[in-house]
Amino acid sequence: MFNVVFTPHNNSIYFDIEGVSSISGFVTAHVEVIAYGYRAVQEEINPCKLDLLGMCPMNTGPIENHFNIPISEETVKQFPAIAYGVPDLDALVRVYIRNNATQANVACVEAELSNQKTVDQKGVGWTTAVIAGLALVASAVTSGLGHSNTAAHVAANALSLFGYFQAQALIGMTAVFLPPVVMSWTQNFQWTMGIIRVGFLQDVCTWYQRATGGTPSTLLSNLNNISVDVQKRSLDYLAKVAQVVAKRSSDIGATAATQTKPVVVHGIERVGFRARIEGTNIFLTGVIFFMVFVTFTAAGVALFKAFCEVAVKAGWFKGNKFEDFRNGWKIVLKGILFRLILIGYPQMTVLCLWELTKQDSAAEVVLAIFFFISMTFSLGWAAWKVFRIAKRSVSMHKNPAYILYSDPTALNKWGFLYVQFRATAYYFIMPILLYILVKGMFVAFGQGSGIAQAVGLLIIEAIFLIGVCILRPWMDKKTNAFNISIASINFLNTIFLLVFTQVFNQPGIVTGVMGVVFFGINAVFAIVLICMVLISTGWALFSKNPDTRYQPMRDDRGSFIKSQTQLNTELDALGATARGNMTQTDYKTRDLDDDDDSFSSGSGHHGRTHGAAGVPLPPSTATSHRSPSRHGEPPRSPIDPNMPLFPSDGTPRHGTPTGYTDSPNHNSRGMYNAYNDSNRSLGYQHQQSPYGPPGSAPSNMGYNRQQNNSSPWQRGAGYDH
Repeated sequence: MFNVVFTPHNNSIYFDIEGVSSISGFVTAHVEVIAYGYRAVQEEINPCKLDLLGMCPMNTGPIENHFNIPISEETVKQFPAIAYGVPDLDALVRVYIRNNATQANVACVEAELSNQKTVDQKGVGWTTAVIAGLALVASAVTSGLGHSNTAAHVAANALSLFGYFQAQALIGMTAVFLPPVVMSWTQNFQWTMGIIRVGFLQDVCTWYQRATGGTPSTLLSNLNNISVDVQKRSLDYLAKVAQVVAKRSSDIGATAATQTKPVVVHGIERVGFRARIEGTNIFLTGVIFFMVFVTFTAAGVALFKAFCEVAVKAGWFKGNKFEDFRNGWKIVLKGILFRLILIGYPQMTVLCLWELTKQDSAAEVVLAIFFFISMTFSLGWAAWKVFRIAKRSVSMHKNPAYILYSDPTALNKWGFLYVQFRATAYYFIMPILLYILVKGMFVAFGQGSGIAQAVGLLIIEAIFLIGVCILRPWMDKKTNAFNISIASINFLNTIFLLVFTQVFNQPGIVTGVMGVVFFGINAVFAIVLICMVLISTGWALFSKNPDTRYQPMRDDRGSFIKSQTQLNTELDALGATARGNMTQTDYKTRDLDDDDDSFSSGSGHHGRTHGAAGVPLPPSTATSHRSPSRHGEPPRSPIDPNMPLFPSDGTPRHGTPTGYTDSPNHNSRGMYNAYNDSNRSLGYQHQQSPYGPPGSAPSNMGYNRQQNNSSPWQRGAGYDH
């Protein structure tokens, strides 16, 4: 054991040495104190002048000594002031032992210098976890209350914040030599990767590994006998971090040649060691916490459903409260589970692929393969499903938002993949998944080369940043700015990471200063993001109408999403007729995203003359389903594309449409008559469908509209450019 304590008040350095020596004869010790790569102190110590027992002269065998060395006032003044105040001091004491007879260095020992201040605080991890979780819960509650615009914004920002936390954790998982302040800062976010220590859980993981034929690691339980370097070896030396334990075997009389070699932990193992988790338990710990997270969330949704039913029956709140959620809670639960898979995908990608390289036991390898393949396949299939739904909506309605947002089954089940993007960028979830996968592969498979990881991550982040800056795929300007700023910081972090690899052979003080700068930039940026998310979350929870804070989306998704329980005007009711009223039965029978029985795809019940709510459909709609004779033709929309049901050109959506009367008996005429009135006001014939028999010419009005003006569906989706 080699511990050093510097006490500036009495100008002394305390040494605690315990180990085994293979040196004999008179020696001199050369002591160096290095802070941020700068040699602040250099002193020569003669053990004989200080009358150090067992060291004048030195003899082979066990050695145990504790002594104080006084230092001069001039030497104390050489210590930089930063050493007393900056947390996670990047400093060490290095002692060279020189043989007086040969003047050759025969040994070298090092120990970390710490001022007992660190940014690795459990409070930081708990705070960030609570804020991210609160934002996700707030988005779910506001969505259940019908504020879809607010829910989409809060959820998008919460997921982006969580992704930023995971990116910070991945920096700490790389095999790059990291300054102490960077290691401690990134350690605060390892909870996003499931690296959380629970005492009894470690016993369970160890038992499971033994039971499945593995050999558990015992590094943490043998710190008295093993020297551990909690760093990646740099070019010149191993920086000692935390408690550095001397090379000493259980046999006191053993020579230095028989001692156990130092164990160097880096990358993912370094993260586990700092969290006091054995290296062989890291994978299983992450898997268990992911499954616990999913299980508790599903149970919470089921309990909230039960609470809502009890509250309605007891009269605690109105019967239309959370009505959409209560009617389709199973579909909502499926969507939530998919969202959890997306949140946990970076974590499971890194841990599962890394486990394939470690092979702690056969059963754990099987678990890694199962989780990685199942999660990758689930997300890939869901993304492909969204792509097909959007393409069908474009071919039928000239607008991907129609089916993506009008069908609550598609929205609740697959919406987690596209609601944060604008309607025309529905595909962007595919690059996002590829970005997560490739990034995770570099972290998992590159544990043997920090330089390869740094270069790979730099290229990945650069490509991603350029892509999002050009495409700007998110729903509005604020959300784009939020996510592009995160991508910019992630790219900047990879530049720091490349510098930390010493590939530029810069002085040590440059690396140390850049570590402090890394911490400063990310700490300030994290605080800004957290404040923004807290403000949006608070507004969503405590505002009576939180949607007023956000402008309507340019893709007109609000016209399609509007809940059946919040119809304010006849135009809203007409839109609901196009969507279908969402009763409990409708969640089970009407699914616009279903490939086989889709209402919008025209392959549903042929000859149907009633809508999903039992409302008679107009003749043009009732006869617009595809017949066998039209095989091979593009799918046809049941909605007249020449009729602007949901104008996107800035006209009010809640005014009284032309052709409607203020008669008290007007509403009793039914949706069908409302549709006819609307058609009359626009000059359309009821008997003529825009999709007549094969070979028939389109109506002149529809033809002229297509020639002279773009469809309002196209304008709303951004196709008019």
